[in-house]
Amino acid sequence: MSSSTAPQPGHALRPGHPGRSTKGTVLALSLAAMVVSMMQTLVVPILGLIQTSLHTTAANASWVTTATLLSAAVFTPLLGRFGDQHGKKPTLVGVLLVLIAGTLLAATTHSLLWLIAGRVLQGAATAIFPLALSILREEIEPKKLPGAMALASGAFAFGSGIALVATGLLTSGAHPDYRSAFWLATGMAVLVLVAVLTLVPATRHRTGGRTDVLGTLTLALTLVLLLLAISQGHEWGWSSVRTAGCFAGSVLMGAVWVLVERRVREPLVDMRMFVHRPVLMANLAGLLVGFGAFVLFIGVSYLAQMPSRLIGYGFDASVLRASVEYLLPSTLVSLVAAPVGGALVRRHGPRLVLLLAALAGAAGFGWIVADHAHSFSVIGAGALVGVAIAFGYAAMPAVIVRSVPHHQTGIANGINSISRSTGSAIGSAVVTTVLASKTVPHLPPGTPALPAESQYTLSFAIAGVALALVALVAWAGLRRPSEAPPSAAVAPADRAAAGAGADAPGGAAAETAARAAR
Repeated sequence: MSSSTAPQPGHALRPGHPGRSTKGTVLALSLAAMVVSMMQTLVVPILGLIQTSLHTTAANASWVTTATLLSAAVFTPLLGRFGDQHGKKPTLVGVLLVLIAGTLLAATTHSLLWLIAGRVLQGAATAIFPLALSILREEIEPKKLPGAMALASGAFAFGSGIALVATGLLTSGAHPDYRSAFWLATGMAVLVLVAVLTLVPATRHRTGGRTDVLGTLTLALTLVLLLLAISQGHEWGWSSVRTAGCFAGSVLMGAVWVLVERRVREPLVDMRMFVHRPVLMANLAGLLVGFGAFVLFIGVSYLAQMPSRLIGYGFDASVLRASVEYLLPSTLVSLVAAPVGGALVRRHGPRLVLLLAALAGAAGFGWIVADHAHSFSVIGAGALVGVAIAFGYAAMPAVIVRSVPHHQTGIANGINSISRSTGSAIGSAVVTTVLASKTVPHLPPGTPALPAESQYTLSFAIAGVALALVALVAWAGLRRPSEAPPSAAVAPADRAAAGAGADAPGGAAAETAARAAR
């Protein structure tokens, strides 16, 4: 029986709701993804300004970034699973309200303690991205899902860079105030909340069930101890008792978490899904791409600000010029490349797109290793890495969607988001440590220590190797058709949504299992 409502050309239809356009849904969720990534990089250019304004030390100011990272590690898996169980849109709206509260607190406080508290609330916003991807899976017809996810992922990549530029613009005056960046974040979060309330349809799929409290706590402790060691290792010393204790504690709690999840009836993370090869490879790719992205952002920003007349390299740029001239191009390229990546995923599958991401990223970092004395080379290399980030972010959600059952989309994408955040934290720690390990000798008295040029070369070379490893992940980890995860069959429509490449998972066995499940 045909529907009496004819769809308008160019408009996707919400599955099960003939005639309803989904363009507004994609727009709202892409804006939400952009705001998430903005929260992660917003404070990077203004840490020094926060330190000065609040009369604190660099070590104390670093907790402004660490607090968000730790908060994301705790809340992202929990809220991703909560959305699967109790409704994705209500969970998304709740997280946005928490984000608005955090940005308002950060924008109005004059206390470092309350600023850190605001950043803890902002950290919960990391859960928005996996929730957005889960809603897209629910609302977008399969053949258009890769493009929709690529747009949201492109917006995520764009937000990271545009936050650096916006912060540079807002704090470039004679009397800069770091709070202006948080007022911008507040306005953006309110805009996204309105868009989600008006454009995103109500949740249709809820699994219900209990919250795995013990699994949540043990996973949170595992991630917090790991990220605490990574983010504070430079300040504490990599061989210090605190750093070693955090790493050891993370390993111990990780083992406890695995035991817990294997024994509870309704685990936070189904371990069979967690170790399913495509999911595992997507998380490893997320770690590597997140690492490369932050090495680019931090390394290029610092390199552009180096005083060439004093040390013989760098471009004497201000924070604003470093952001606009050297980082904005890569951000814009990421935004443009995202739909291209989505189209390639739909036609050829995520494996090829991950291989292209690795090629572009390795080429970009190889270029900047060979020549970082000219602006054109730094900007061009950054553009190539921008393509790699966009393609990687377009491919990873497609791997997740094709590899997990519907009711695990939120938690699976939540874990993938955490893998990216962990990679970003490692990238930041590596850049900071490498740059500080060798400085320019014989500087004038009163001049702060500045990294030797060789340290930038080393940092970019390490990042190039990390992006090249993404090719190994895609080639080896996704080289054969994968079976549906043992916990549940993946529907054929979900496999079609992730692309029709030769590496499409499932095969005849999964088809049979899916029919039996239905």
